[in-house]
Order: sequence, then structure tokens, then C-alpha cells
Amino acid sequence: METKYENIYKENFPFWEKISSADREYICRNSHMLTYPKGKNIHNGEECSGVIFVCSGSLRLYMMSDEGKEITLYRLHRGNLCMLSASCVLDAVTFDVFVDAEEDSQCCVVSGPAFAAVSQRNLDIRIFALETAVSRFSDVMWVMQQILFMSMDKRLAIFLSDESARTGSDTIALTHGQIARYMGSAREVVSRMLKYFAGEGIVEVSRGGVTILDKKRLRDLTL
Repeated sequence: METKYENIYKENFPFWEKISSADREYICRNSHMLTYPKGKNIHNGEECSGVIFVCSGSLRLYMMSDEGKEITLYRLHRGNLCMLSASCVLDAVTFDVFVDAEEDSQCCVVSGPAFAAVSQRNLDIRIFALETAVSRFSDVMWVMQQILFMSMDKRLAIFLSDESARTGSDTIALTHGQIARYMGSAREVVSRMLKYFAGEGIVEVSRGGVTILDKKRLRDLTL
């Protein structure tokens, strides 16, 4: 009899039908459906929290300096998988990554030690884990490229355009502080740049967030 976990894993784990029924049962037995409230820290970079599959909601992965400055690496939404929270599976990942719930989120979590144990017996799982992690490093490098080499107006234009495309709305319901945190910048810098965009008629800034008024001009700033 198929469990709720099997249905999820069969659809999202390409290796699922290649491993033994005993290993499939072991993974399901060591899985839990967890609900995280908005703002909850899920992974603090130290323990092996496990492999996290996002069923609903949104998670944010970030790094933090000794001074407490955060740099958002990428965000995970429904249907996305987080491997970097399972350090016991990926021994090559030696830096600390933090994971917070951006909004109320329901996640299916596979115990890290259990996933690691099964992966030791199955090459397909090890390949999947590495490919999943590597695919996210392109997102991380894109963030680093923006921070190191792009002007602030271009970075902000890219962020607003991407967020609008993701949500399907011209209004980005985020505070200046949230935008700054996602971009790895200071709130004052973001506020100053948004004020400039508003003065140019590109966006409108309100308590509800930022509304894009001129998509073409915003898109031109991303080039």
C-alpha cells in the first residue's frame, strides 16, 4: 500500500523505482510531514536537519557573517528540494547554510542520517544528491556575481523583475528590509534606490510594498 510519502517521492525522486523496496520503506519510515510558521529557523548550519521537500510555502537559504550580516543564496518554493540542509549526505559542503521559513510552510523531511545510509548503498541516490546540490550552486554564483560586479540599480531592477515574474503580480509585497536581506544589502541603500525609481516613475512605493509602473524601463535597467 502506497503511503503519502511514496506518492511524493515517486514523483520527485528519479531514483525511486531503482532502489529496493526495503530502502524505499526505510526512507518513508524516516520521513515526517512538518509545518513551519513564518519566520521559523529550520536549519542553523550546524546539525544535519535532513532532506527537505517543500510541499507548500517558501523557504530562504542564506549565509551569515560573524557580524550577523545575511546574504540570501536562493529561495525554495513548492516542489523544490533542499539538499544543503543535509550536511551528513554531502560531505563536500563545509560551509554553514541557514534555512528559514519565509511564510507558513509545509515540508516533507527525510532524516539526514537515514538518507545518507541509503545513499551509501545506492549510487543513483548519491548522483541525485550531488546533481541537486550542484544545480543550486549556479544560483549561488549568480548571487555572488550580482553582489561583486553589478551596480545597485541593476541588482534591484533584476530582483523586482524576477519577483514580479515569480508571483505573477506587479506588486511586490515585501518591506524594504526584506528586499535588502534578500539582496545582501542595507535597508537604507534599498530605500534610497527605490526612492530614485519612484521619482523616475518606474515604481510606486507604499506600505503594501512596491508596485511596478513601467515594466519596460525597469527591464531596460536589467540589461
